[in-house]
Amino acid sequence: MPILNRAAELHEEVTGWRRDFHANPELLYDVHETAAKVAGLLKEFGVDEIVTGIGKTGVVGIINGGRNDSGITIGLRADMDALPIREATGKPYASRVDGLMHACGHDGHTAMLLGAAKYLSETRNFNGRVALIFQPAEEGGAGGKAMVDDGLMDRFDIREVYGMHNAPTIPIGSFATREGAMLASVDQLDIVVTGVGGHAAMPHNCADPILAASAIVQSIQSIVSRNVDPIGSIVVSITRFEAGDAYNVIPATARLCGTVRSLDESLRDLAEKRLGEMVEHVARAHGCTAELTYERQYPTTVNHREQVHFAADVARSLAGDANVEINTPQVMGGEDFSFMLQARPGAFVYIGNGDSAGLHHPEYDFNDEAIPHGISFFAELVRKAMPL
Repeated sequence: MPILNRAAELHEEVTGWRRDFHANPELLYDVHETAAKVAGLLKEFGVDEIVTGIGKTGVVGIINGGRNDSGITIGLRADMDALPIREATGKPYASRVDGLMHACGHDGHTAMLLGAAKYLSETRNFNGRVALIFQPAEEGGAGGKAMVDDGLMDRFDIREVYGMHNAPTIPIGSFATREGAMLASVDQLDIVVTGVGGHAAMPHNCADPILAASAIVQSIQSIVSRNVDPIGSIVVSITRFEAGDAYNVIPATARLCGTVRSLDESLRDLAEKRLGEMVEHVARAHGCTAELTYERQYPTTVNHREQVHFAADVARSLAGDANVEINTPQVMGGEDFSFMLQARPGAFVYIGNGDSAGLHHPEYDFNDEAIPHGISFFAELVRKAMPL
């Protein structure tokens, strides 16, 4: 079947919400205005229960079906936060907040789930309950974890949970997902190398932390090339190197920052262990000391088999077999929907954003033509998961 007729009718209205969110981006947990707009619209739709402040600034709306004796509650999740990027789209609805923009399409995700909420509130053509989850702080703040830790799943008795993210290069009206690990774990590392500073003309009187830090950068590349099975998937990257502030002074300290990404928890453990060993011993070999701070941020996003195939069947009913990919390539980017998938069975699904700039790019914009497809997917998922 094509997109739902009502989804097509809602297209213009939902586009207006999306562009308003886009023009007024908010960062991490500071999504107070966005959350207030979401809660206000849910109230306007006649959603049965609206709870704010879950996971600091998250919003949950509950819609009861036309029948509610199945004992099933399905969770549908959208993220609300923007990124600290200066927008370069030149669109009429471009960000009004300097240095912030919706460069990952969370404005579109929120708008599509609101469109589905309006449709489901009108029709209630399902037996059970829907939990509409509007999450803050996906972009590095672990808002998904905060909501789970705040009792999201147990408080609303959620049995399964589904999330959707737009994907540039995938055509409008198409969907993609896969079983098992879909996106990587995300870890952050911070290394401070301490030596002995002094005059750059007298390096023999110093212990140069820049030299030691440079050796660390080179050495840790061997974790992937020499410690990991070539079949494994892991990235260890140093993305920041800070040291010194004068031409003629060897500084006393240097700082390295970076990220580790993996699709395998055992490789994640290995990377942390080897980093600790290398940082300590390479620094010592250069007469310095070093301290590694390793922070595990997001786990691997692991889809559940049954829910993946169910979501794919729903997508096929809307888009046709040719427009649904069930074995989409794994990506080393991360996603904190992973915390929700650890708490309950579910699936994460891509929806096509067409030929747009890439995610996190200053010229990126969510494609509003995807909106009726996203609304239809959420609505049909609920109807088929909990038939009357």
